Amino acid sequence: MKSNILKFWLLLFAIACQIYPVVAQNSGAITWLKSGKAFVQQEEGNIVKFTLPGREKQVVLAKEKLIPNGQATPLAFRSFTFSADEQKILLFTNTRKVWREHTRGDYWVYDLKKQTFTQIGKNQPAASLMFAQFSPDGNQVAYVSLHNMYVEDLSAKTTKPLTSDGTRKIINGTFDWAYEEEFFCRNGFRWSPDSKRIAYWQMDANQVKDYLMVNLIDSVYSQVTPVEYPVAGEAPSPYKIGVVEVTNAKTTWLQLPGDPRQHYVPRLEWTANPNEIILQQLNRKQNESRLFIGQATTGKVNLIYQEKEDAWIDVLALWDPKYANGGWDWLNKGREFLWASEKDGWRHLYRISHDGKKETLITRGNYDVMEIIKVVEPEGMVYFTASPENATQTYLYRTRLDGKGKLERLSPTIQAGTHRYVLSPNGKFARHLFSNYYTPQTSEWLSLPDHKSLDKTSAVTDAVAKADKAKSNLEFLKIKTSEGVEMDAWMLKPANLDKTKKYPVVFNVYTEPWGQIVKDVYGISNNRLYKGNMADDGYVYVGIDNRGTPVPKGREWRKSVYRKIGLVNINDQALAAKEILKMPFIDTARVAVWGWSGGGSATLNLLFQHPKIYKTGIAVAAVGNQLTYDNIYQERYMGLPQENKEDFVKGSPITYAKNLRGNLLYIHGTGDDNVHYNNAEQLINELIKYNKQFQVMPYPNRTHSISEGEGTQEHLSTLYTNYLKQHCPPGGR
Repeated sequence: MKSNILKFWLLLFAIACQIYPVVAQNSGAITWLKSGKAFVQQEEGNIVKFTLPGREKQVVLAKEKLIPNGQATPLAFRSFTFSADEQKILLFTNTRKVWREHTRGDYWVYDLKKQTFTQIGKNQPAASLMFAQFSPDGNQVAYVSLHNMYVEDLSAKTTKPLTSDGTRKIINGTFDWAYEEEFFCRNGFRWSPDSKRIAYWQMDANQVKDYLMVNLIDSVYSQVTPVEYPVAGEAPSPYKIGVVEVTNAKTTWLQLPGDPRQHYVPRLEWTANPNEIILQQLNRKQNESRLFIGQATTGKVNLIYQEKEDAWIDVLALWDPKYANGGWDWLNKGREFLWASEKDGWRHLYRISHDGKKETLITRGNYDVMEIIKVVEPEGMVYFTASPENATQTYLYRTRLDGKGKLERLSPTIQAGTHRYVLSPNGKFARHLFSNYYTPQTSEWLSLPDHKSLDKTSAVTDAVAKADKAKSNLEFLKIKTSEGVEMDAWMLKPANLDKTKKYPVVFNVYTEPWGQIVKDVYGISNNRLYKGNMADDGYVYVGIDNRGTPVPKGREWRKSVYRKIGLVNINDQALAAKEILKMPFIDTARVAVWGWSGGGSATLNLLFQHPKIYKTGIAVAAVGNQLTYDNIYQERYMGLPQENKEDFVKGSPITYAKNLRGNLLYIHGTGDDNVHYNNAEQLINELIKYNKQFQVMPYPNRTHSISEGEGTQEHLSTLYTNYLKQHCPPGGR
C-alpha cells in the first residue's frame, strides 16, 4: 500500500548529485575510510579513493585486476565493502532483484596485500548468495544461500554450512515478504565482535498462507508462484533468534517470552560484549516495545527497557532509512545507547544505560528529529536533521550527547529548502545536497561544524543566488479547513494564468502514514505519468499533506489517523479541496484526483465518498479492501480485525463503490506482489453489482511499480494523459 515516497525523493536527490546514502548493497555509494579524511567509491569500474579536503584522487583497485581466470574482461560489480582493516574488498556482482532490491548475486574478494581475486561460495548455484559479510577480523565471510547460512574461511579456503534446515518456508538469515516490506528487514544475521558467533533470525512461514501469483503471459499454460503473505487478521510468521558457533555450527536459541506468532523482532545487534545480543520485540499491534539483552551461550534474556503507545510505535528504519540494514548507536564504550521515542509528543533522542535503568533526554523542544545523521562521540555531539519552523523543509542541527546542550542549526539561514548530508566518521567533513522548489539539486563538499565549502565558492550558495523564484509557477500554501485543521500544500498554476478564466484542478494524493507529498524540493510538482507540461497545458496541479502523513509536526499530527485511515485522511483532503475550489480561477466542474498505491486508495475513497467535489479519478495499484493488505502495515495503523473489523470496513474504498458518479480509470498490475490484483477484481465486481460504468486497465504480470516489459511506461503515460484530457480537459474557459 506504500509508495515509498520518502525513499523516492532521497534517491532522486542522490541521483541528481551523483551520490548515494551509505547502505549495504547499493551501487555508487560513498564508503568512508576509518580515518574520516578519505572516502572511496566506484568510478568507471575502478575503486577510487578521494582524500579530503583537497579530494586528491588515487585508484585503490583498478578494474584490470578484476579479471577472473578464463575471462577476458573485468568483472562488473554493483557494490563493494571493505574489511575492518581495509585490506580486503568484497564485491557484489551478477545481481538479481528480490522483490524491491538487488540482494542476490555472486561475491568475490580482492586481497589488496596478496593481490588475489577469489570467488566466495563458488559451489553454490550462480547468483544465489545474499548479504555476504566480512567477519570483524576480516578472515571469514558469511552469507545466505537458498535459505541456509554458510561461512567461508578465506585462509583455509573452506566452506562450512551453519544451518541445514532451510526451505522456502523455513528461512534462515533473511526474512519473509512481510518483514522485508514493512520493517526493511533483509539481512538477517550479525557477526559477533570477536568473529566467533553469528546471531540470526529464523522465520517459519509454514503457518502463513500463500498468495498465488499467476503468470498468464510467459507460457501457454498459466504459471503459479506462491508467496507467503499474511493479510490483516492473520498471524505473522513465527520467529526464532539463534546464535550459531562458527567452529561447530551449534545453535543456541534465545529464550524470548511471548508467543512468536503474536510478536515481531524488527531489530537485533550485538552489544560491545561478544556474549550479548540486544533486540527489540514488538507486540502484534506494534504499540508495545520491549528491549531485551540475551546471552549468546545460554540463551537467557533480560528485559531492560519498555514503552507503550496508544497508537503505534515506529521502528527506526521507518523514518531513518539508513538503519534498514541494521546498526545500533552505542555510547560510552557500550555502557549506553541512543534511542528514539515520541512519548513526550515529539520524536526525541534519549541516552539509555545498558541496563535500562537510567535515561537522559538529549534533544529538547517542540520539534521532531527527522533523521540521525551521525553520532560523533569524541566531540560529544549528535548531528541530525529537523525543521522546527517549516514541515516541508529539512535542515542540519546538532546538540550535545549529554542532554545539556542547546539546539544548534548548522544549515545556513540563507539556504531555505531541503538539505541532505553524508558525514565522515569523525564529523569533520560532509557531502552536502540541497534543493528547493525553484533551485535545481546541487551538491558540494563541506567542513563541519563551520559549514564552509571546501571549494573557493559554495556551489549551493551560488545556485540559490542564480535561481529566479519569480520564474516558478509553483507556490506553497497553508490551507485551513472549516474544522480548523491547517495543512501544507503546493500549487502549480497554469503558465500565463488569466484570472478572468477558470481552470481545471488535478489533486495528487497519497494521504497515508508512509509518504509526504509536500516537500520543498526541486521537481516536487513533476508528474511522471503526464505526457507534456501540465502548467503549459493549462492545469492547476495541487498536493496536500493531511493529518496522518509522516511530517515533522509532532506525534499527535501523525497518529491522529489511528484506526481511521480512509476516514480522517479523506475528510482532511476533501475539506482542503473545498478551500481550493473557492479560488476564483478554479473550475469546480473540472476537478480530478489521482494517486498510486495508498494514493490510489485515497483516490477511490475521495471519488466515492465525495462525489460532489471530485469528478474524475485515476487510481493506480490501489488497496480497495484493507482486509487484503499485509498484517504488519495494516494492523500497525488500524488495529486487529478480530477486535475492530468495522474500522477496516469503514476505511475501505470498496464500501463506498456504490456512490461512484464521476469518471474512474482503475489501473493495476496483475503481478503485483505488494497490493495484490484481487483488490482490482473485488472492486470491479462491486462496481458491476451497482451498474457503475468505469474504465479498467490491467497490466499483465507487472508488479507494484508497473515498470516491467517493453513499452510499459509509454503505454501507461499515454493512457493516463489521454484519460485526464478527455474527462478533465485542460485550459482556461
